[in-house]
Amino acid sequence: MSAASELKEIQDKHNSMICVGLDLDRKRIPKAYAASLKGMYDFAVKIIEATGDIVCAYKPNLAFFLEMGPEGLSLLEKIVKKIPPQVKVILDGKFGDIGNTATHYATAVFERFRADWVTLNPYMGYDSIRPFLEDKSKGAFILCLTSNSGSRDFQMMHVANKPMYLHVADRVAYWNKEQNLGLVVGATHPEKLDEIRESAGDCPILIPGVGAQGGDLEKSVLSGTGKFRKLAVINVSRSVIYASEEEGFEKAARAEVERMNGVIRALKAEQTKS
Repeated sequence: MSAASELKEIQDKHNSMICVGLDLDRKRIPKAYAASLKGMYDFAVKIIEATGDIVCAYKPNLAFFLEMGPEGLSLLEKIVKKIPPQVKVILDGKFGDIGNTATHYATAVFERFRADWVTLNPYMGYDSIRPFLEDKSKGAFILCLTSNSGSRDFQMMHVANKPMYLHVADRVAYWNKEQNLGLVVGATHPEKLDEIRESAGDCPILIPGVGAQGGDLEKSVLSGTGKFRKLAVINVSRSVIYASEEEGFEKAARAEVERMNGVIRALKAEQTKS
């Protein structure tokens, strides 16, 4: 089974296309949990235990763990082990380096940290991506059009009468022979998601930026899935894991995921009728 097929399988099983970003920020975590690595571990585990049956994936952001040094990387390993085995792990590192170095990154991502998917930067071309595709059961989401304001510096430049992000979408769709490549497209670009979805073929689209960053959930789902004909993953981080700063935060996190799942299900039912 391909990486994309496995992703679709867990989405169907949990009736959810929501991915929860595990961005552990000491400034946002309830104070009782922020003072130690053990507390941060307990915080993450509570979030996972509260939502593990209603999401399709978790996306730990490597930067938040690197900041803590070797202990932070150990923390990441321990947290990943608590994620239910059927739920996918997307390690968000946005790697992009020459092939030899990329091989070591791939080994770390998939063997050391047990991720199922990874985020990659395509700037250095296919040879920097290929090492992540050697294990056909693993997948990679390639940066296409990101949510930050600086995306216009390069991603929106026109090359050969077409914006760079569409060149990326076309090329990744061409590379996607084993159904293990996808695209990252920010929810803050809903008007461009439609054209990217058209260029992306069968590539799944990972859509961050819903919630705290201002992305619209309904528009992102409709455009990202081509009105539920294609595979997409909606990533939410702060609006879920920091839904409450009080004790019982995990219940607030679950309630927020359930709310979003409900919105998506209602949207899908409406599309089915029309």
